[in-house]
Amino acid sequence: MDWFRRYVRLARIQLTAKRRGPLDLHDVSIVPDRVWLSDIDELRHMNNGVYLMLFDHGRSDLMIRSGGWRKLKAAGVYPVVASQMIAYRRSLELGQRFQVESRIVGYDDKAVYMDQRVVRNGEIYARAYVQGRFLRMAGGVAPIDEVGRVVGVDVTALPIPEWMREWAAQVRLPSTREPAPSEWS
Repeated sequence: MDWFRRYVRLARIQLTAKRRGPLDLHDVSIVPDRVWLSDIDELRHMNNGVYLMLFDHGRSDLMIRSGGWRKLKAAGVYPVVASQMIAYRRSLELGQRFQVESRIVGYDDKAVYMDQRVVRNGEIYARAYVQGRFLRMAGGVAPIDEVGRVVGVDVTALPIPEWMREWAAQVRLPSTREPAPSEWS
């Protein structure tokens, strides 16, 4: 049933994008939603994993409404989440309305960084910071400066804050061409 919920929400985002209007790539995307029965876990609140899916949808909304998705697709490039951290403040319960807010914070030499929030009645219920990279459909990584040219953005004009740079360095895993053994100390 999770797949159904996911695709219904994605279809709604795609079908309502024109009506909700275009965005600049650096605007705040706002996607209204409601807690579905299939979002609820055994503790009767929205499951923590559902927030991550909702943030996927918020990023999709921003990319669709800004025209970035169309440009990336034409260039044979697609985004992936490389890293993320999330904090939960309050629980959402069945039937409650909320919105997902998404905004690009900035760029470093490898990635784009986003601030995403689940908001109800003007209050933040959960917040995530997301590091996104871009891959080529033909294989390999697309450099961020190339992605910037594709979508028409000077990625050097919006650097990320220093704390975000430090976080990215702390959580970075080795390249897929290097070993990454699972060793517990």
